[in-house]
Amino acid sequence: MAALNPYLGFGGNCEEAFNFYKTVFGGEFQTIMRYKEVPADMPMPPTEGEKLVHISLPIGKGTILMGSDKPSSMGPVTTGDNFTISITTESNEETTSLFKGLSAGGKVTMPLAKTFYSENFGMLVDKFGVQWMVNFDLNQPT
Repeated sequence: MAALNPYLGFGGNCEEAFNFYKTVFGGEFQTIMRYKEVPADMPMPPTEGEKLVHISLPIGKGTILMGSDKPSSMGPVTTGDNFTISITTESNEETTSLFKGLSAGGKVTMPLAKTFYSENFGMLVDKFGVQWMVNFDLNQPT
């Protein structure tokens, strides 16, 4: 397994939060992607355009703090379940194996599939209520 990283969810103030975290941890953002930049087959209301679909800030050796704004169509952000553990794997096989194992007895919220940002990505809530993202990206930094 390549890495485990915290992924934080926000209700519209993700950019503000990450600018704050940047003052605390230092460094530079690795990725900033807005909803207005997603492919046309994933339309978002214009009011969501400036919100962040993904941001990442390296905060130490091998650790990246990541986050996004939850689209209003998905309901409000609830404090306490506004974080996810993100696993970046080293192969498609590992991605599939970990996803299958973690989802046993749980709930798949986004099946594993190729996306515009990843070779293989999926989301789930395990049987204990923990939220996970499993990701394999051929272009991941090493």
